[in-house]
Amino acid sequence: MQVNNAVFPPMEQAMAFFGSGDDGAFVMVNLLKFKPKAEYEDGSDPHLTGAEAYARYGAAVQACLAAVGGRQVYAGPVTGLLLGEVEELWDMVALAEYPSLAAMQQMVQSPEYQAIEKHRKAGLAGQLNIRTKPVGR
Repeated sequence: MQVNNAVFPPMEQAMAFFGSGDDGAFVMVNLLKFKPKAEYEDGSDPHLTGAEAYARYGAAVQACLAAVGGRQVYAGPVTGLLLGEVEELWDMVALAEYPSLAAMQQMVQSPEYQAIEKHRKAGLAGQLNIRTKPVGR
């Protein structure tokens, strides 16, 4: 299995994701890997770690999720691996629930989200976003 963390999806991947005919509520599993040091484009806050920059995003994204009917389900650090093997563990796992693809798309296009995304970009080395559908829906 090949795993490639990314910070932003290629345009064709994003279009296929949001153009999917399979809609309805879903939970996005976020596997997060942080930069050792935050890297803001304007050079601000060089004393922050990537995790600290991402924590700014994590705190602010709660309102963006709520505005579209979503919510954070869980967030916490990765502390170990019981089964399988990976070259390097992710730093954190976060689960976010959305009522629909349209709601998620509305959120990421909102001015409020665009204003906080700089913290996500400054802190993340990469991530995997895995869309899951609740059983029975």
